[in-house]
Amino acid sequence: MNQLFQKGPVIKVTIATIVALVLWLLPAATLGLPNISVVEHRVIAIFVLALILWFTEAIPSWKTSILIVVVLLLTCSDQAIILLQEGGKEAFKGIALSHKSIMGSFADPTIMLFLGGFVIAIMASKMGIDAQLARVLLAPFGTRSEMVLLGFILVTGAFSMFISNTATAAMMLTFMAPVLRQLPSNNKGRIALILAIPIGANIGGIGTPVGTPPNAIALKYLNESLGFNIGFFDWAIVMMPFVIILLLLSWFLLLKLFPFTEKHIHLNIEGNTAQGAPLIISYITIALTILLWLTDNFTGINANTVAMIPIAIFCVTGLFGKKELKEIDWDVIWLVAGGFALGTALDKSGLAKHLVEAIPFGQWSPLIVIIGAGLVCWFFSNIISNTATAALMIPVMVAVGTGMGSVLEPYGGIVTLILGVTLSASLAMILPVSTPPNAIAFSSGMVDVKDMRTVGIIVGVIGLVLAFSLLIFVGKMGIML
Repeated sequence: MNQLFQKGPVIKVTIATIVALVLWLLPAATLGLPNISVVEHRVIAIFVLALILWFTEAIPSWKTSILIVVVLLLTCSDQAIILLQEGGKEAFKGIALSHKSIMGSFADPTIMLFLGGFVIAIMASKMGIDAQLARVLLAPFGTRSEMVLLGFILVTGAFSMFISNTATAAMMLTFMAPVLRQLPSNNKGRIALILAIPIGANIGGIGTPVGTPPNAIALKYLNESLGFNIGFFDWAIVMMPFVIILLLLSWFLLLKLFPFTEKHIHLNIEGNTAQGAPLIISYITIALTILLWLTDNFTGINANTVAMIPIAIFCVTGLFGKKELKEIDWDVIWLVAGGFALGTALDKSGLAKHLVEAIPFGQWSPLIVIIGAGLVCWFFSNIISNTATAALMIPVMVAVGTGMGSVLEPYGGIVTLILGVTLSASLAMILPVSTPPNAIAFSSGMVDVKDMRTVGIIVGVIGLVLAFSLLIFVGKMGIML
C-alpha cells in the first residue's frame, strides 16, 4: 500500500496540516509578532508544517521539501493563487517572495557541490577505485586487532570527507564482512568494528565542505548571506585536525568498551579495478578535483565551480551516462533544495528579522545562545535527518547572530554560532535512525541499540566539548575569516 495512505502517515500528515492551518488562520497579533505581513504569517505556518513533517517523518524528508517549495510558490510568491493575493495583485507583489528565488533553490551553487561529490563517488565505485584505495590505505595498519580497528575508523573517516557518508558506510561494511566472519560471535571486538563504520562516516564528514550536507548549507549562508569568504581549504585546515583527534578518541573508547579476544585479524578486501583509459581518466579527474578544492584560495575557483569539472569530464568522455545519472542521491538534492527555499522565505519575507527582534537574544549570555543552539540541534539531529535539522536551524541562527551583533565577538562571532550548530548536527549518532550510517550498521544485526546509544552519547558529548572549544578559539583568532 502507498506510504501516504497507511494509517500512521495519514494521522501524522493530518495533525501537521491542522496545526499549520490553525497558525495560518490565527490573528497575527496572537503570534506575538507585531506588524508582520500576511506573507510572514504564512511562512510561519509553512515552517511549522515542515518542522512537524520532518520531525515525525510522516513522509520521506525529500517529499516534504518538495511540498514546502510548492506551497511557498502557491501562497507566498509573486505567482501565488489570485484568491490568496490579499490587497490585490499589485499590493501583494509588494510583499510577496520572488518565485524565481524559490525555484532557484533547485539550482543553487551549493546543489552543484553535492552533484559533483555524488558523481565522484559513483565513478570511484564504478572503476573500483574505492576498493583499491581501501586496500592500499588499510595495508599499513597490519593485522593486530586494535590496529585493524584504527585502520577502519580512519579510512572510513577519510572516505567520508569526499563522498557521501551513506555510500562510505555501505562500502566499508562490505569490505569488513570477511573480517567479521573471522571473529567468533561472542567476541566484543565485532561490535567495535561495526560501530567504527558509522562513527568514522559521521565524524569524517565534518572534515570538508563536501563531506556532509550541513557543512555546505553552513558555508552557503556564511559566504552568501553574511559576506564571509570561507573556502574549501579554510574549512579543511581547521576541521581535519578536529576530525582526526575525535576519531582517535573514539577508537580508544571502542577498545575500552568492546575489547578484542583475538590478537590478529587478516584483511582480504575484494573488488575488481577497471583498466586502461577509463581508469586513468577517473584517477586524474578525481585527483584534479580534490587538488582544486584544497587550493581554492590560490586558484580563485570556489568549491561549487570546481564541483562542475568532474561532471563535465565524465559526461563528455562517456564514462558517466544515463545509468549512472540514476544512481545520484536525488533525495538528498531535493531535501537540501527545500531547506534552501524555506531559508529564502524566512529571510526575504522579513520573518527572521522580526523573530529576532521579538526574542530578547541581546539580553542573553552569548555563550548560552551558542551552546544552547548547538544542543538543540544535536537533540533534533538524533531524531530526524541532520540535513533537515540544519536546513531548519541555520537560517534562523543567521538571523539571531545578525541581531545579536558584536556581543558574540568575545566567543568568535556569528561564525562560531553557525558552525556550532553545523558540527552539532554531525555529532548526533545515538540511535539507528539518527544517521544513514547508523542505520546501515544496525542492519547488520551485530550491534544493539544500547551499545549504539552508549557510544553515541559519549562520542557526542566529547565531540561537542571539543567542537565549541575549537570554534571559540578559531573565531577569536580569526583563522577561518
